[in-house]
Amino acid sequence: MLTLYHAPISPKSRRVWITLIEKGLEFELVEIKLSGEQFQPDFLAINPFHHVPALVDDDFSIVESLAILDYLEAKYPTPKMLPTEAKDLTIVRMVQMVSVNELLPAIYPLVQRILDLPGEDPEKVEQAEQKIATVLTFFDKLLDDRPYFGSDNLTLADVVAGTIIPILSSKGGISLDNYPKISTWSSGLITRPAWQNSEATEEAFAEFRSNMLARMEQN
Repeated sequence: MLTLYHAPISPKSRRVWITLIEKGLEFELVEIKLSGEQFQPDFLAINPFHHVPALVDDDFSIVESLAILDYLEAKYPTPKMLPTEAKDLTIVRMVQMVSVNELLPAIYPLVQRILDLPGEDPEKVEQAEQKIATVLTFFDKLLDDRPYFGSDNLTLADVVAGTIIPILSSKGGISLDNYPKISTWSSGLITRPAWQNSEATEEAFAEFRSNMLARMEQN
């Protein structure tokens, strides 16, 4: 039995959740409250680095979301979510890594805006928006006449980038108007049941906002 330990506000968690749904797998969903449950002994026995997500398959624990995605693709190859042609596979991997290493870190200066918190730093926000624009331009060029990155079918690249970009558009104040292919791609993704069923609720955002406020007050 597959068990996913996750936090609903985490795009890293959500990319695994979406992949499980898209592959039609049965799994148990266990929420980890990031107000402290990630440091509890039971969870540390699964992931000593106290991060979500973590996936347990019987007695095998997997940490790091990209490793989890590769595990699911290797063990449950239907539907196929990685192309085999060299160029297409490279496109998928580039989108995954740029999303993780460039795009996701650029969100952090926008957290105040996303959560409606005080203390936004205009200089850091401008730098973040420039980095996001660079990524979106790069992604827009990578999309060809196919609806997904490197494929006619949903890939792991779409899952990784697709758990970040829509929230930038809906809550981060980032317009997709200058990136027509990305705009169309994003609009299509959010209509898929996997995206709708895994979308963080306003209650989840409110809880995360409350936790952030508490940390700000402590500092």
